[in-house]
Amino acid sequence: AISACEKVGRWKQALLILRTMPQSRIFPNAVSFGAIISACEKGGEWEMALCLLESMTGLSLSPAVVACNAAISACEKGGKWDLALVLLSQMPGLRLTRDEISYNAAISACEAGGQWRIAAALLFEMPVKRVICNVISYNAAI
Repeated sequence: AISACEKVGRWKQALLILRTMPQSRIFPNAVSFGAIISACEKGGEWEMALCLLESMTGLSLSPAVVACNAAISACEKGGKWDLALVLLSQMPGLRLTRDEISYNAAISACEAGGQWRIAAALLFEMPVKRVICNVISYNAAI
């Protein structure tokens, strides 16, 4: 049910389901949180996405790359390029490998925030970090 909410950006409904799971003796996992963070990203709720990502560590759940990428995209949609960069920089410390989606979301956030120099630096960093640039990478940086 959470994934169904995620697909249409119904973050409030997804959060309600998350909160009621323990009543059925079902406890949320990293996949549950990832789907809700993605729903928040689609719904433009960057603050909630970051809150959920943070709460995962409090529950001893390791966020997946997908959840972190969704949170970076949520920051981009919310005009928070600086927070997108913070998340990107924190990924290695969480033992998460930054991929082209991570970089593309951060580059897009910088582009939307008028930070073209940082966007270009991220683009040039990708090959150094062994991340393959694609059309989205270049288009976002231009």
